[in-house]
Amino acid sequence: MTLKLDKVNRGPHLSTLVASSISREIAQGRLKPGDQLPTEQALATTFGVSRNVVREAIARLRSEGRIWSQQGRGAFVVESNNPTVLTIDYEALQRADSFRNLFELRGILEVQAAALAAKRRSETDLTAMGDALAGMRAAPYGSVAWLRSDLEFHRTVAEATRNSYMGQFLVFVSERVRESILAAGNQQKSDDMARITLGEHERILAAIRAGDAEGAQAAMRDHLAGAALRVGLLDGEAAEPVAPAQEVPSPVRHSRLRKAVRGRA
Repeated sequence: MTLKLDKVNRGPHLSTLVASSISREIAQGRLKPGDQLPTEQALATTFGVSRNVVREAIARLRSEGRIWSQQGRGAFVVESNNPTVLTIDYEALQRADSFRNLFELRGILEVQAAALAAKRRSETDLTAMGDALAGMRAAPYGSVAWLRSDLEFHRTVAEATRNSYMGQFLVFVSERVRESILAAGNQQKSDDMARITLGEHERILAAIRAGDAEGAQAAMRDHLAGAALRVGLLDGEAAEPVAPAQEVPSPVRHSRLRKAVRGRA
């Protein structure tokens, strides 16, 4: 068995890069169903990373249904060629079209999730959303800590739908989006961007707290349009305006947002 494994470039998601490289070996048939993976130490040496990074990569591949492992025996490629667990290839997301498609899917799910959350949320959910917003306020805009709190906010919205599959799927998709944003490093970072993005989240929370399903959808739609601009997906296209929800502050106009993205606000 000859594998084409190379050292990975340093970055915030080494385990993701290692997992992606091993997945590629499986997809291209150099690692076949039933094959045993090299040892943790061998993989760590090959990739030029620590054993902890390798363990995280193996855990990810196991959760994706690509490999199985047994203590004392090692890790093996699953026998089935059709994993039952959804996977989204990290390297594929480096292409603009793939990332755009994933972002579009996220939007379809999140807008509906916001409406369900407004109808079904509990006080515990509202507290968790508020805590996530506090985490965003405390972190530098665009940092790992900011994006982690951002993801937590969206996770709590998904949880408030009381649909466990909605929650699982949204967290999975949002995590892939977050990884791609971090890897690309293409977010414009400024005080204006922090203020605008926080305002978008605050409007989502206000609508959910008010039990306003339509307002929550509008606020989420506006946020996702703004997020697409910030990561360069809309490339200056005007998003369709949404009506402000009752008792929720009017959303920032997209024209103003585009100016801020380009450093003119």
